[in-house]
Amino acid sequence: MGLSAISAAPTTLTAWALTTGEAGMRTQARGLAQRVAGEVVEKTVSVRWPWSWFQAGWRGVLAGVEVKAGGPLAPPWPDLIVSCGRRSSIIAVALKQAAGGRPIIAHVQDPLTDPARFDLVVAMAHDPVQGPNVLRVLTALHDMTPERLAAGAVAWKPQFEHLPRPVVGVLLGGPTRGSDFDADEARALDARLAALHGKIGGSVVIVPSRRTPPAALAVFDAAAADNPASWVWDGAGDNPYVGVLALSDRLVVTGDSVSMVSEALATPHPVEVFAEDLRKRHAGFIDDLVDHGLVRIFDGEAHPPQPRPVVDATRDAAEVLRRLLAERA
Repeated sequence: MGLSAISAAPTTLTAWALTTGEAGMRTQARGLAQRVAGEVVEKTVSVRWPWSWFQAGWRGVLAGVEVKAGGPLAPPWPDLIVSCGRRSSIIAVALKQAAGGRPIIAHVQDPLTDPARFDLVVAMAHDPVQGPNVLRVLTALHDMTPERLAAGAVAWKPQFEHLPRPVVGVLLGGPTRGSDFDADEARALDARLAALHGKIGGSVVIVPSRRTPPAALAVFDAAAADNPASWVWDGAGDNPYVGVLALSDRLVVTGDSVSMVSEALATPHPVEVFAEDLRKRHAGFIDDLVDHGLVRIFDGEAHPPQPRPVVDATRDAAEVLRRLLAERA
């Protein structure tokens, strides 16, 4: 999706999604803004030194801002600014001051400053920020809307119709600060997938990400070469990620990706997490979901599906923002 204005919701409200350009931050800020406003413009910015060391509330920080994409930070001011990431939080506060307090500002993640400077802060359980305007959510925000899933189901249905059921959709991440997903872990995951397939049959559809190491991907490619019921996306053509989310019967997600686990939970399908060698922050996220009965740890067993609600933290945050905007109007 480009950085131009995009129509997203049946409303006349306008919004800026403000980040420093990291993919995960863009997805969260854009996803929340699109749920609320009819016109959303992504603003990608950077802050030069020494302004990058300023605390929120220093209006002078705008002198050190460079806009990378999305147009100038100037009137007409939007109704809503959604920021994600510490550096963009500083800019969001300065923009509200420059606009005479007009925009509602919402920040996703811990802003590492006084949350009272924002109208809403959306934080996950592991974030220490606290306050009456802090909305605590179980998962990351995202842009995997019901409409996007429905469109993915329509687009990919012809490719899924011939697959033996049940279809196990597997979403692969890669090494992060929270996990080492390497060839050894790929072999462990592949062994569990083979064990599950031996119990339930069906098909296994594997979608790697840009972070999946070639050595890990080679493990699944080799296994699929010997198993006609297994298929690995080779990176050619359209990415089947949304189709796999929409049309699988059960989902297996590597625990290194908070975003992928969060998006999987926005579907009605059972979600199991491959959670080997997760470090504290990622392990705490998965443990919290297990405690709430939302995911299982993937062990290769044919567990019966456990009933759970569709989890959509973006929807929940959007509802709060709509109330705030209605009160201001």
